[in-house]
Amino acid sequence: MPVAHAALEGGATGLAVATLEEAAQIRGLVDPEQILVMGGLVASQARAAAATGCSITVSNRELAEALAASVRPVPVHLKIDTGMGRFGCAPEDAPALAQYIDESRGTRLAGTWTHFAKAESDEAMTRRQFELFVDTISRLGVSPGMRHACNSAGALNHPEFALDAVRCGISIYGCEWPGTTPALALRSLVTHVKTVEKGATVGYGSLWQAPGQARVATVAIGYADGVLRARANRGHVVVRGRRAPLIGMVSMDAITLDVSDVPGVQVGDTATLIGRDGDQVITAEEVAGWSNTISYEVLTGIGPRVERRYSE
Repeated sequence: MPVAHAALEGGATGLAVATLEEAAQIRGLVDPEQILVMGGLVASQARAAAATGCSITVSNRELAEALAASVRPVPVHLKIDTGMGRFGCAPEDAPALAQYIDESRGTRLAGTWTHFAKAESDEAMTRRQFELFVDTISRLGVSPGMRHACNSAGALNHPEFALDAVRCGISIYGCEWPGTTPALALRSLVTHVKTVEKGATVGYGSLWQAPGQARVATVAIGYADGVLRARANRGHVVVRGRRAPLIGMVSMDAITLDVSDVPGVQVGDTATLIGRDGDQVITAEEVAGWSNTISYEVLTGIGPRVERRYSE
């Protein structure tokens, strides 16, 4: 909810969510039709979808027919698969499906959209997808409604493909968009500090062995909170304005750091996993590199027991 508020205050004219449950959480912030449920739904969910009053993504005739039984017209955004390959109707099937949606009493074609597969790295493929999308909607035989194709990477690299709207996701967090300021920080607390002697091991599997006498700090955050186990012996955490290597295996509820080069570390100190502490900054993209993944998974993987604090 706070992120949705911030997006609207920043100039967004609508909100997109993945599920009906998420749509229910943000109802009241904007007109229901300005909330687009982008995730795939099945025919058995049609009644619940129609009851929200939100715009609903349709990719197949079965869901369109189920929604068509609605008493009040449901605003529908037809998804066309131009190369992403997850869901969406085939371009050759789009005209017939669009006309069915437009002519049915229970549905109204409020928009059409597609999604780019490699907008961050493949200009030729992105351009082919866009051209196929534009060609397809030119042959629908009915008004396509709001046309949208660009995700964050598409909007950044191809502003000429903006059409009627763009769907900014990761970029509103200040990630994956050069020149923006990250909007999120992830921090925890040091809960234990000890000195270990040369040869001592730390963590499950004894993956780290002290090369000499070392100071080890335990931090109260683990893979249940979103620190992936792939981080074992990889990357850094900032404590007292200095980077400290993450050592040993990531536990469910804790990680351990070598703070030998960070003077004065004590229980209660803040440990910054993402964000700024003094002159040191750790970005979600950097954490993703240490985790063999992408920043999207790093951010969405932050667990529910991590307390959220929002500031202006």
